[in-house]
Amino acid sequence: MAAHKQLSFLLLSLLIISLCKSSQAAGIAIYWGQNSNEGSLADTCATGNYQYVNIAFLSTFGNGQTAVLNLAGHCSPSANTCTRFSSEIKACQGRGIKVLLSIGGGAGSYSLSSANDAMQVANYLWNNYLGGKSNSRPLGDAVLDGIDFDIELGSTQHYDELARSLNGFSQQKKVYLAAAPQCPYPDAHLDAAIKTGLFDYVWVQFYNNRDCQYSGNANNLLNSWKTWTTVQAKQVFLGLPAATAAAPSGGFIPADVLKSQVLPSIKTSPKYGGVMIWNKYFDNGYSASIKSAV
Repeated sequence: MAAHKQLSFLLLSLLIISLCKSSQAAGIAIYWGQNSNEGSLADTCATGNYQYVNIAFLSTFGNGQTAVLNLAGHCSPSANTCTRFSSEIKACQGRGIKVLLSIGGGAGSYSLSSANDAMQVANYLWNNYLGGKSNSRPLGDAVLDGIDFDIELGSTQHYDELARSLNGFSQQKKVYLAAAPQCPYPDAHLDAAIKTGLFDYVWVQFYNNRDCQYSGNANNLLNSWKTWTTVQAKQVFLGLPAATAAAPSGGFIPADVLKSQVLPSIKTSPKYGGVMIWNKYFDNGYSASIKSAV
């Protein structure tokens, strides 16, 4: 009888471990915020397709500038109308979705002039979007889960110090850190930051980069993926456009090709975290068609 109880306990323990592992299963990350016709944040999360949503972008920050949130036509931060998304952010989080603020982007005015500047920007992000306090929180009182570094312009300096400063706040409340480097390795803007080893998610942009994107065959992409899985990050994601129109310089992978020629190979990596998609406006069925295979 004792042996039977021990066996039952062992099986129960294995079941619990299995459930815990499945709760950390791979998922899909989406960028939302750059087209007013992409639907609401709440509707985006309600699809059930995404485990991560990057609100894009905080497109002006650093170097003494007043930070500016640019959510295209969704709302006007200067008129304080973006605070209405607070309840939608909370609804997403209630579904178990991590919601991050993406800083940078392909257009904007941002840079960090010094280590002190990086610390000031970290303080601003903590107090206005994360777990701190401010009278001028652009997205209201919702507490975002973290910050996504989509740094594509300007100086390459001090983003490692920004990552360290943000991570310092994790003693009060966990701040998830994500990065969206271009697939040519190492990334020109984010290499030093990623090398801090502090990033939870690195979703690599395997598009608009001819040498490491899908272009009729997946050889270049898969070779690049192997390199990216060596970085010091908890999880690495395959970043893809949701449609050909989402990436004018190429990289779109048809869903059937992704499922048959790419995912089976990259999913063997212990650091595989899932797929990142640019962006919600262009995602008219793409995520739904691949999510069971991710």
